[in-house]
Amino acid sequence: MAVRNLSLGFDFLRLEAGFGIPFSVLPYAETDSYGWVFVVGLANTVLVAILGIVTATVLGFVIGIARLSPNWAVSNAALLYIEAFRNLPLLLHVLIWYNVVIRALPPARQAISLGEMAFLSNRGVFLPWISTGLSACALCLVAIVLVAGIAVILYRSRRRREATGEGLASTRLTALWIAAVLATLFLMTHASVHFEVPRLRGFNFVGGIALSPELAALVIALATYNASFIGELVRGAIEAVDRGQREAALSLGLDRMKTLRLVVIPQAVRLLVPPLTNQYLHLLKASSLATVIGYPDIVNVFVGATLNQTGRAIEIMGMTMAAFLMLSLGITGLSNLYNRHMRIVGR
Repeated sequence: MAVRNLSLGFDFLRLEAGFGIPFSVLPYAETDSYGWVFVVGLANTVLVAILGIVTATVLGFVIGIARLSPNWAVSNAALLYIEAFRNLPLLLHVLIWYNVVIRALPPARQAISLGEMAFLSNRGVFLPWISTGLSACALCLVAIVLVAGIAVILYRSRRRREATGEGLASTRLTALWIAAVLATLFLMTHASVHFEVPRLRGFNFVGGIALSPELAALVIALATYNASFIGELVRGAIEAVDRGQREAALSLGLDRMKTLRLVVIPQAVRLLVPPLTNQYLHLLKASSLATVIGYPDIVNVFVGATLNQTGRAIEIMGMTMAAFLMLSLGITGLSNLYNRHMRIVGR
């Protein structure tokens, strides 16, 4: 660095970025600093990770359970999905969903309508949304309060069940807690709540929430690819539960779905959490493929555009590595907390 007359420091983060970001969860303008570019890119990465993890988990559980279906067609359809999706490179998934599927959709005026509520076009996916008029920070605070309250209710219910054999009415208490928090919020802020449905105005849709083509393609690719692995993890965890557990449940008069939901899956989850965490970490790190299709994640806008303009490779790479490390450790920490929560008492 001394030979090349380069200095080491983070003073560049206060400089004006001067370039635009086509899609951002947080408000952004070209006059914002490189430090805010880092935050915006990180928020976009977190958005992809959350959407991908939720979608892949739901789809993976459905596929894993379908693999064990006694119906020949359902079981083999799930097997075909797994073998077809997990044996293709993830980069190819991203390119196919973006170039072949999303970009091949009709323009906004001829968009594919899903019950006049959602619309698919080459400009993205347009979905209905509940508008509150609150800022993003306020919504995040409300979400944290709701999640914390629900976690406390579930924890106390579990502890009481272990002590007395009878748990709290957690479903009813959770519904009351959500209603109380929302009512208090809207009474204090006088926020207006209304349901927005996308409507065509001119050459594009207005209202609701819009997912850019890049975001939609990336989330679908990550979800469908990782769901094929999660499906096999779910199948393996279910089959690892002792067969006598199923037979005991069936002998008590439970049907197959109740046996899965009440007896088998709760035991399988204890075996499923560690490998499922590894899959979540893979999905998070694979989100960096967003730069291939131009989605403005942290790698695209910070490692790409910011590095090209400032030349601060060591600082930018170090910050990006630290961001991914903290996100990965966060996922691992939440997984460990859940693992301890599901641990059998006395072991």
